[in-house]
Parts: sequence; structure tokens; C-alpha cells
Amino acid sequence: MPVLDIHWAPRAPLQPLALGWLATAGIEVGVLRLDLVDTLISGNKWFKLAPHLAAAARQGARGLISLGGPHSNHLHALAAAGRRFSFPTVGLLRGEPRETPTVRDLQDFGMRLHWLGYGGYRARHRQGFWDAWRDRYADLHPVAEGGGGLTGAQGCRVLREMLLPQLRSLGWSDYHGWWLAAGTGTTLAGLVLAEAGARPVHGALAVPASHGVAPQVRAILAEAGVADAGYRLLDASRGGFARLDAELAHFILASEREGGIPLDPVYTGKALLALREQVAHGGIPRDSRLVFVHTGGLQGRRTLAGRLQELGHARLMPIRRDRS
Repeated sequence: MPVLDIHWAPRAPLQPLALGWLATAGIEVGVLRLDLVDTLISGNKWFKLAPHLAAAARQGARGLISLGGPHSNHLHALAAAGRRFSFPTVGLLRGEPRETPTVRDLQDFGMRLHWLGYGGYRARHRQGFWDAWRDRYADLHPVAEGGGGLTGAQGCRVLREMLLPQLRSLGWSDYHGWWLAAGTGTTLAGLVLAEAGARPVHGALAVPASHGVAPQVRAILAEAGVADAGYRLLDASRGGFARLDAELAHFILASEREGGIPLDPVYTGKALLALREQVAHGGIPRDSRLVFVHTGGLQGRRTLAGRLQELGHARLMPIRRDRS
């Protein structure tokens, strides 16, 4: 039975972010709470998946197959959507079989899992990688890791449409740009397409530059036939993907206490810390109004919860400076 054409248009509220360092700098931030669109199909993942589901319906596919790690927010949303809307899903996972909260959910949601090892997962970018999986699952529509690519980016253009009617709720008549974490750059590229040069999009890299976000964004924009402009990428990876240190942990817990909005250590926490650093260095003009996209990822926080509390309540050591 082919995938049904799913008509679900979740909405995310826009909420003010009240933090002392923003008020001192004279900068206003509104948070587009994609983490609140659904209890399971959370964050930016649905918006990247939606056009793939539409393509699957047009092609008469029965379900979707995609890739990710054992903590993948993308696979979690895909598996949850499969359960919610009654279509089969298959996940190709990085590494050797292991149990994590995310993997348990994938299994509970009915996703069929294949562990590729690390070498097998690295081969995902090689020509012909999908051939064997297309033969094995001929009735499933393949989706790139993280829902990346132009198809996923096109699904994120709707975020601007979701934002505009809510500006008045913050007393805003306009805004000066976007700020969000970038893992594949797909959501960022979608916002660049939506803005068409009207406002800049700032992407705080949650992964090191070696992960190739910059060329991925360039490729998406080139495929869309638009100029490679209108955005800025900043390194917020802190030395590695999912790297959690004491400074980040302290910042996340303090920001949650003061601002009341939950953050995850892999994406949104790093993005907000990168914004604070830019503000501290004068990189954001006074009287700016920025839209911070909460891209979700809170389900993945479960694995890091203990480490976050441990580091967040540890005493921060002062930075040693060379006196020579």
C-alpha cells in the first residue's frame, strides 16, 4: 500500500527569550519553538521530512528508509512519523549494535534497523551506496542523512511563513535575521531560500568544519539556482560533534533557569552560547531583533543528561594566562 498523502501542518509558537546578557546588550531574541510542534515528531525534522513524504506518495512508495546515528533526532522523528501515520520505516545506523534511549524508541516505533559498522557508514557518500538498499527495499523512498539536500531545505521554507504572523505577539513590526544551529545546513539553506536576501541567516556549526556543512549549503543553493549568499556560518562545535564541556554545561543550566526554555547540548545549547559570544564581542548591533530557531533535539539529551548535570555543577577552573 503506497504512503498516503499526509496533510499535517504543525505550528510552532514564537516566544521571547529573557536573559540578562541580552537585555544589557539591548538585543531582543524571539525563539521559534519547533521543539513544541509535537511530543514525538519534534523540532525541524518534520519540516525536512514532509517533502520526502510527498515525493514518496507521488512515486507510489510504501515507506521511507534513511540513515543516522544511535542518538539521531532525524531517525527518531522518521520512526515516530511512521508509527503515527502508519507507514513502514527502515533505519541504517552508524556503528555496531548498541542500546540507547533513541534506539529503544526506534524499535518501539516499529522501525527496522540495520547496523552498518563505522566503515560501512562512512561509505554512505560513495557512488552506488544506495543500490543494494534500493534492491532490498524497492518499495521504500530513500532519504539522505538528516533529511539533507534541496528537498529537505524546501520543506524548511515554511518556517518564515510560520514566523511572520506571530511577530506582533512580541511587539515587533520586523526582525533583523535568523540564528540557529547547523548540523547538515539544510534548515539554514531553507531559510536562505525563504528570505531571498531580505535578511541574513546565521548558522552556528554544531559540527567541525571537516563535516562539510559549508559545501553542503553551497550545493543546495546551487541546485536551487540561487546565489551563494545571505548567510554566515560560525564555528560553535567546541572541538567536536556532541562535545560537552563544563563551560557549555554551566551555560545551558543557567540559561534554562533564567530563560525557562529547555536546551540540548548538541545543537541549541551550542547555538545560544555562540550567540552570547558574538554579543560579547560586539558582533550583533544594539537594537537588533533576532529569531532563534529551537531545532528540537531534546530526545537526544537523555543520553547526556547525567554528564550535563555533573559538569554543570562542577566548579569552573579559571583560565590560566601566560604572564610572559
